[in-house]
Amino acid sequence: MKFRYLLLPFVTALLTGCGTANNYLAQKTKTVEYYRIFDVKTDVSRQAIAKAASDGLGRNVGSAEEATPIPSSNVLPETPGRFQLVNPFEGTRLAALAGGAGSLGFRMATCDGAVWTAKARREISGSNNLNLTACLFQYTDGYHLNLYAVFTKQEGGVFQVSRDMANAMVGTPEEWTEKMFLDVIRSIQATTPSKIELLEAQPEIAGTPWLDSLDAPTR
Repeated sequence: MKFRYLLLPFVTALLTGCGTANNYLAQKTKTVEYYRIFDVKTDVSRQAIAKAASDGLGRNVGSAEEATPIPSSNVLPETPGRFQLVNPFEGTRLAALAGGAGSLGFRMATCDGAVWTAKARREISGSNNLNLTACLFQYTDGYHLNLYAVFTKQEGGVFQVSRDMANAMVGTPEEWTEKMFLDVIRSIQATTPSKIELLEAQPEIAGTPWLDSLDAPTR
């Protein structure tokens, strides 16, 4: 009887830890979206802002597709544009199959009306690539820079330990997303006389890291 009472705390601890261990080993696929919208008040040309943004983007990706569309009018709008998330396959059977619970389907960011756009991809350990879209919208007081990123990551299973080790060495997909965003806006801050303000963010940002120097660590 005494042995049974002595063994009881160990059994309780084991059963309590089973839920944590099972959650760690459960295989999960998560699709994660990030976005930032910055207001850049400045009088510099759109070419100068685009070059600064491009230079910041180039610090983190091996290749990018960029475009500088010709504005449809020489009169600047009072209100800047905003990126939109669309599904090019909306209404098709393919979209229905891909848009089930736990999935974002085939959503992609569009930059209608932007004066500079960029699409880039970075391969990151522990994720199914990080895809970034940048849209620069000009208006009467300056520019709005919209940054959108999405990645799919694997969690749990027998390979989670190796993923954790790789993330510790080279960084997580979340850390690389933040670094890409910050390097783009910090490059604008460092090379142009601009007043920058964060308007929207998901997830939220603590402090004002975009005002730090270009080579400051990501927080």
